[in-house]
Amino acid sequence: MDRSSETLESIREINLSYIMLAQRMLREDKAVGMFRLGLSSELADILAGLSLAQIVKLASSDQLLCFFRFNDHTMLSALTHTSRNAEVASTHAAILLAGQPAEQFA
Repeated sequence: MDRSSETLESIREINLSYIMLAQRMLREDKAVGMFRLGLSSELADILAGLSLAQIVKLASSDQLLCFFRFNDHTMLSALTHTSRNAEVASTHAAILLAGQPAEQFA
C-alpha cells in the first residue's frame, strides 16, 4: 500500500470514528454534544439519525469530515500551555469555544 492509499484509509477511519462518536455524544446529551462538536441543531439531528449504511457511505469520503476548531492563538494557548489550575484553562477554552458560531448548512 502506498503512502497516498494509507492516508486515504486513515481519513476514512477517522471519519467513521468521528461520526460514531458524534452520534453517541448527541444521543447521550444533545445540547452538550452540540456544544462540544460545534454543531447546529439541524446538523445534530441529521447526524444522530444516520443509518449504519449512511454512516459507512459518509465515512468513505476522501475528505476529512471533522475540522480543527482551535483556529486562533488564544484558544490553542489556553489548551496547550501548562497551567497551575487545569480546570481554569479548560473553562477558559470552553468559554472561547462557546463564542464560535455553530456549523450551518450552506
